[in-house]
Amino acid sequence: MADQTSQSDDTAMPLDDLRVVELGQLLAGPFCGQLLGDFGADVIKVEDPARGDPMRQWGREKPHGQSLWWPVVARNKRSVTADLRTERGQDLVRRLLADADVLVENFRPGTLERWGLAPDQLWEINPRLVVTRVTGFGQTGPYAARAGFGSIGEAMGGIRYVTGDPDRPPARTGVSLGDSLAATFACLGTLVALHQVGRTGRGQVVDSAIYEAVLALMESMIPEYQVAGYQRERTGTVLPNVSPSNVYPTADGEMILIAANQDTVFRRLAEVMGRPELATDERYATHGARGANMDELDTLIAQWSRELGADELLERLHAGGVPAGRIFRASDMLADEHFAAREAIIRVAHPELGPIAMQNVAPRLSRTPGAVRRVGPELGEHNEAIYQGLLGLSDDELSSLRADGVI
Repeated sequence: MADQTSQSDDTAMPLDDLRVVELGQLLAGPFCGQLLGDFGADVIKVEDPARGDPMRQWGREKPHGQSLWWPVVARNKRSVTADLRTERGQDLVRRLLADADVLVENFRPGTLERWGLAPDQLWEINPRLVVTRVTGFGQTGPYAARAGFGSIGEAMGGIRYVTGDPDRPPARTGVSLGDSLAATFACLGTLVALHQVGRTGRGQVVDSAIYEAVLALMESMIPEYQVAGYQRERTGTVLPNVSPSNVYPTADGEMILIAANQDTVFRRLAEVMGRPELATDERYATHGARGANMDELDTLIAQWSRELGADELLERLHAGGVPAGRIFRASDMLADEHFAAREAIIRVAHPELGPIAMQNVAPRLSRTPGAVRRVGPELGEHNEAIYQGLLGLSDDELSSLRADGVI
């Protein structure tokens, strides 16, 4: 793993001319802020002075009482505190937004409006501001006012219904997929809106709904039902009519994923298996035929794979040009030579935990790549730097705000 503990904060990066004010909490809004910060944006995270972002406390493992989620989702950000339920806290945010490029928030629709921070009001002081709003169901429609967590968006967007084994209730992935998808689409929308600001000088609202972000991932599910009357169901480890593409056993108890559903690739797999005749067998010669005989073909491949150890099996498959691989856990990623060569995992200095490993920035840019410059900040760590250095507040003003619980 690369060591990025000494990387300078002023390294030239593609978004280092942008200032983002992040009012969101938990994951959907903050992950959008993380993505922008990864490419150099100055992300100022505004947190409740009493509680901070709940993400500071999330995660199963908490060495030294420290969340291991927070250093990742809040990386590259600066933290200030402000009670947005008070007029003085709202005024601080308005002053920050007067010279900002982007506001990111993921409160329930109407919250900004109650605080006097509606987009129309903000555009009066900064017409170029892009207002990025991430919610469960969007800013409009009959469900807009409902509380919407990522899990509900995943269910409504369709991914939950088709995930898992057919004889069991719908399953979930082991990560917050809906929140992360909505944040990723929010980031895309933000960059598109900023491009339009360059043309027109006017900001706009980016409305990213979790259920719609999940729906965008659902391939041809909708027209399959609308045109052909076909309802996708849970199919476990396979996709219907896509074969072979499954997890297969080995002699040493490992499970190897082999994906050889394309005709040319299946011919290569048949050669590696020592069964070249399978590629011309009418039961397996075409994509459609293999899909129709999926169970039988999976049985043949499993009978072959379980006679070989995982290392030997993978060596043969890779040599034969057949896509295959282990199913990685964190320990596998930390030990893998490809992860190491591409610096997919890096170590970043943490004030209490020492160098902490986390995923690197994606995607990679050849000339102006992103970088992880620091882990998530302490609550209110940058109050002085921003409120005094950026907004020009005096010592007395800052002391008054603290004394009154505004920051």
